[in-house]
Amino acid sequence: MKRGMIALLVSISFCLLSFHVSAKEGPMNISSPAFAENGKIPKGFTCDGEDTSPPLTISDVPEGTASLALIVDDPDAPGGTWVHWVVWHIDPGAREIKAGSAPTGAVQGVNSFRKNNYGGPCPPSGSHRYFFKLYALDAAPSLDPKATKADLEKAMKGHVLAEAKTMGRYR
Repeated sequence: MKRGMIALLVSISFCLLSFHVSAKEGPMNISSPAFAENGKIPKGFTCDGEDTSPPLTISDVPEGTASLALIVDDPDAPGGTWVHWVVWHIDPGAREIKAGSAPTGAVQGVNSFRKNNYGGPCPPSGSHRYFFKLYALDAAPSLDPKATKADLEKAMKGHVLAEAKTMGRYR
């Protein structure tokens, strides 16, 4: 009985220690100081303004991340999901992506506008949702700049350590 109690106490202590370490790290996160989660994306980051990418903040990237990737898309587009930005080879130490620029050393793939850069929200009608999806990868994808979202997703398969997303709206 005494051994059983000791084993139980050791197990409980280990579980509490594990929880404390995990809770401290937290899940990976992406957000924007330009708009709140589910909030309106400011006009300057759309086709009605300067059409530049909004600033993004990254936190809690997991250990072992070799590279980050970012996909920005609109699932509400009339013809199916419209891809606004595809970026990979983002330094896992990056804590921000500045407004109007791709991260240094990153590769931008082809979006639905058939361009290798950010293309802002430009809905033909109604309010659309724009998802900014960040992926922590255990290996950097070997893709050239002609790659699309589908190519990146295929290359990421089996290499995603964590995912984070934020969403803004534009009308």
